[in-house]
Amino acid sequence: MRWAEGFIAVDWGTSNRRAYRLDSSGRCEDEFEDHQGVLTIPADGFSDAVAEIRQRLGDRPLLLAGMIGSNRGWKEAPYVPCPAGIDDLVAKLVWVGDREAIVPGVSYVGQGRGDVMRGEEVQLLGAVAAGMIDPMGLVCHPGTHNKWATLSQGKIHRFRTVMTGELFNLLKEHSILSDLLQGEVDVNDAFRQAVRHSIDNATLPADLFGLRAGVLLGQMKKEDAVSFASGLLIGADIRIGLSIPTSVQIAVLGRPELTRLYAAAIGAAGRDAVELDGEKCFLAGINEIAKRIDA
Repeated sequence: MRWAEGFIAVDWGTSNRRAYRLDSSGRCEDEFEDHQGVLTIPADGFSDAVAEIRQRLGDRPLLLAGMIGSNRGWKEAPYVPCPAGIDDLVAKLVWVGDREAIVPGVSYVGQGRGDVMRGEEVQLLGAVAAGMIDPMGLVCHPGTHNKWATLSQGKIHRFRTVMTGELFNLLKEHSILSDLLQGEVDVNDAFRQAVRHSIDNATLPADLFGLRAGVLLGQMKKEDAVSFASGLLIGADIRIGLSIPTSVQIAVLGRPELTRLYAAAIGAAGRDAVELDGEKCFLAGINEIAKRIDA
C-alpha cells in the first residue's frame, strides 16, 4: 500500500495520544484522542497499542511523531540537529516494520547550551510548508514545555525550551500557592499587569510569594490570583523569547486555550502575534512527510 493512498498519523506524547485517519488528499476522515501516552504503556506493550489504533481507524500505514520516538517510546528515533527541515526529518525516519515509521525529534547545540524537541517540529515545519508562517520568522509554541524557535529559510535554525506549563502545574498541585490556583485563567487586568511586571523585572520567585502575601493582606482579590500567577509565569517566559532579536510578527502555535494567553501576553509587551491551531499545523507537516516517503 502506498502512503499516498491514505495513512494514519499519530501525535503521541508523554501523557496523551491523538490519532488521525487521513485519505489520499490528506483530509482527516476520522480521529480520536485518549490518555494512552507513552508513560502509560509498558515497554513490551507498544505493538498492542499500535494494533488498537488500527482497530479503531483501519488497517493503514502509520506515521508516528512525538515521544513515541523517545528512549521511553516504542523505538528510539535519534534527534536531527539544527538546522532541520522536512527533508531532514524524512531522511532520518526510523522504521519499526514495513508500514510503521517514527519521525525523529530535533536537537540544538550552541551558545553554551543544548536543547531538544519531539513532536513540535512537525507542527513548526508543517506551518512553514502550508505558508502559515514566515520561513524566516519567530515561533512561540506554548505547552507543558514552551518552545521559542527561530526559522531560517524554512528550517528550524535554533530554539529554546521554557518549562512554564510544568512550573504552573507544580505550583498548582504542590506549592503553598495551591489553594489560590484552582480557578480558570482569564485574560484580565490582573493577568496583563503580571505579564508586564515579569517582562520588566527578573524577580519571578519573589513575585510568586508576593502573590500569596497580597491576597492575605487584602491587596489582591483571591479570584484574581490564578490569572496573576499565570501572567507572572508567561511574562517571564516572554521575556526570554523576546530576547531573540527580530522585528517580524510572532506566530503563536498550539492549542487554542494556550495560544490565546500567549498572544495576549505578547500584545501586552507591544508586539504583534498571530495565533495558529497546532492540530492543523501537525496535519500539514505529517502530510508533507508522507508525500516524501512515496516520492
